[in-house]
Amino acid sequence: MSSRAKPRLGRTPRRRVVVATCILVALLAALPAAGSAFAAKPDPTAAEPREALFVANNWEGTADLIDPQTFKKLVRINVIPDKQERVEEISSDPRKLAYFLAIRQFVGEGNDQYVDDMFSSPDGRLVYVSRPSFADVVAIDLKTHQIVWRFPMEGYRSDHMAINSGGTRLAVSDSTARKVHILDLEPEAPQRKVGEFPSGDSPHENNFSADDSRIFHASIGHVFTPADHPFLDSTKGDRWFQVVDAATGQVIKRLDIGKILKEEGFGNHSSAVRPMAIAPPEPGEAEKIFYFQLSFLHGFVEFDLEQEKPLRIAHLPKRTNEPRENYLLDSAHHGLNINGEGTRLCAAGTMDNYAAIVNRSDFSYKIIDVGNKPYWSTNNADGTICFVSVSGDDRVSAISYATGKQIASIRVGDHPQRMRMGKIRADYLP
Repeated sequence: MSSRAKPRLGRTPRRRVVVATCILVALLAALPAAGSAFAAKPDPTAAEPREALFVANNWEGTADLIDPQTFKKLVRINVIPDKQERVEEISSDPRKLAYFLAIRQFVGEGNDQYVDDMFSSPDGRLVYVSRPSFADVVAIDLKTHQIVWRFPMEGYRSDHMAINSGGTRLAVSDSTARKVHILDLEPEAPQRKVGEFPSGDSPHENNFSADDSRIFHASIGHVFTPADHPFLDSTKGDRWFQVVDAATGQVIKRLDIGKILKEEGFGNHSSAVRPMAIAPPEPGEAEKIFYFQLSFLHGFVEFDLEQEKPLRIAHLPKRTNEPRENYLLDSAHHGLNINGEGTRLCAAGTMDNYAAIVNRSDFSYKIIDVGNKPYWSTNNADGTICFVSVSGDDRVSAISYATGKQIASIRVGDHPQRMRMGKIRADYLP
């Protein structure tokens, strides 16, 4: 704030103020219809779903819903209403308990991971939540905040998910089972699971193609081990980028990105694809250009999937002095999105404590100091704003793609990570 004294305003005679106020009140009363003409958007009807940013507060077990236009909090939802029941169930099984404690120690930085990913139903009635420490996916009623159904993993931890455009299929990574489950989201589905496909070690990121025919999937290997020097890379397990037929679960392509980068002269890099951003395809064509964040890479790779060839690497500033062994689950950067026009990218610089807006054409960038440990990025509905979760500060930063500046900072719950744009019925809000 400036230290200069504010200029003293001249005093307006009291009579003049009273007269002006009366005139203003009379004008407003005489023109009731004119006021509504300036509303940016009419209020939704009771049954109409409205947009909301769903923020997963991982260590708290809650979800904050944020208005993406006003940046105000709409409601907070408890996504672990069955916590006591789940903990009792886990405690009665020595193997489940061992994984539960390992997740707390090695993945959750000493905290239980109650919510990782979430997507809402198109009608705004339900939210689907993956809960790593409880090794399941649940559907929660957005009106009652009660669990409608629960799907346990075959393994011991759930992770990233993806939902198709119609909101009828959900892909969820089963971290320790080396597979991804495909769930039917129809309310009267005779069986919840309708398919699966194999993965490498620690299945992670999932994205449906624009036409829902394919799933782009990545496994990240053993990111929780201390074997982080490049010469120990082989101990990290199988790390693949896969293209999967969404209807049959058949793996169409399986690529080792680190190996391809080395063969193409880009040096030694990890094969673990972290978050990815997909450039909008040309009309009638399939997705071709992908942007991959990799373990330990301060930046991202531009990759041509059609040619199976890397094109460029965007090198962003490395500001951390931490050794690789101290990188959070091997994530130098974790969070990547592309704007609605397909011209700029938004990267969360996890270990560097910044977000970057990067021009797709020449990889020039603007750095935004958002705070401690930014962990994910997602767009608003039209792709003009990038939301970045600042997990170490329990905030969400809203950044304009056009200006590369932070336009809002929103306080949320403990350790926000994944965020997704979704919907909630207007009459479900307080």
